[in-house]
Amino acid sequence: MKKFIFAILFSSLVFSQAAFAKDTSAEKPKDTYEYETVINEIKGVSKPYLSGDYLVFTAKNDARTVGIAFDFENYNKIHYFHLHKTRDFEGTVTDSWFFYVIERPKKINEFSYRLIIDGLWTTDPVNSERYFSNEEGVYLSYMKIPYATPPATETLDNGYTRFVCISEPGQKIRIGGTFSNWDSWIYEMKEILPGQYEIELPLPDGTYYYAYYTGIKSFIDTTNPLKGYSKDGKIVSCINVTNKAY
Repeated sequence: MKKFIFAILFSSLVFSQAAFAKDTSAEKPKDTYEYETVINEIKGVSKPYLSGDYLVFTAKNDARTVGIAFDFENYNKIHYFHLHKTRDFEGTVTDSWFFYVIERPKKINEFSYRLIIDGLWTTDPVNSERYFSNEEGVYLSYMKIPYATPPATETLDNGYTRFVCISEPGQKIRIGGTFSNWDSWIYEMKEILPGQYEIELPLPDGTYYYAYYTGIKSFIDTTNPLKGYSKDGKIVSCINVTNKAY
């Protein structure tokens, strides 16, 4: 009887080692601007979230290794987390956490997953969304991916208006309008993602006309359908600001 039980345990161990391969390719850093930006924006351990085109998972630094496996890969691949440390000006570690960033899966708006912490399969401690799978016979963590909303110029709740420009990457994009007496050299937009430029301006309630500039060329805001005419008859963009904060 003991030999029989040992044989079953040994077979299960061999199966688990063969079925769940370590994802070595995912441990190689992705040399992309957006990927590095997403990583730099991680401030600590939180529930998983979507940042741009990437899903971000984090875990406390109280284990030797942390991995994750997804249902859309049939749990056949374990992706291992990276360890991030923050340091003060003297080089002393002030905080640390595990993180894993994966590109948003195509044509998938929800999925289940499990963490592997020091070799033990478990649910995600920082994600309260979980359910019991009768098929798997275990609890699974769950995440619903919000539909991607294209960035667009909009009035924010804090009294600012965010202007968004979609253009070629690597440019210096400026904005000018009735709020700057059409001086386009006062405000320069920041490229937050390749080809996506933004700036937030504190504008009182009212209707404003504006345009984007690169060099001496001006063009309209393609994220904003409202348009009007400048004093010299050019087509420009228009926005009606109603501050929700007041």
